[in-house]
Amino acid sequence: MAGEVVMIVEDNERNRKLVRRVLEKKGFQVVEVESGEAAIDAAREHPLRMVLMDYHLPGIDGIETFRRLRADATVPRMPIVAVTASAMPEDVQSMRDAGFDAVQTKPINVKELLATIEQLLSRE
Repeated sequence: MAGEVVMIVEDNERNRKLVRRVLEKKGFQVVEVESGEAAIDAAREHPLRMVLMDYHLPGIDGIETFRRLRADATVPRMPIVAVTASAMPEDVQSMRDAGFDAVQTKPINVKELLATIEQLLSRE
């Protein structure tokens, strides 16, 4: 997993910083963006292995960004994890129904997040 590129799509700087530090400590390279539109552009430009994406984003939300990434033939298929403060069962279910590979709720549990990343990347 070391050296692989993970994109963080998060408009909150503190959350981005936390996830970046965790990923870099594990040897990942990190691409950071703050909006869904920027995520689509970055996914076309970088050799990503995974996307960790906030649900509530400025502009298009996480579900719409997810749909656009999956529909874009220029973006390789990779695991996309929803990271959200919307922990209500119906919100989590809507993200699962949309097709996200996993859902992580905030506040972020670092051990859970790393276990999810490892599990998803080991499937590929």
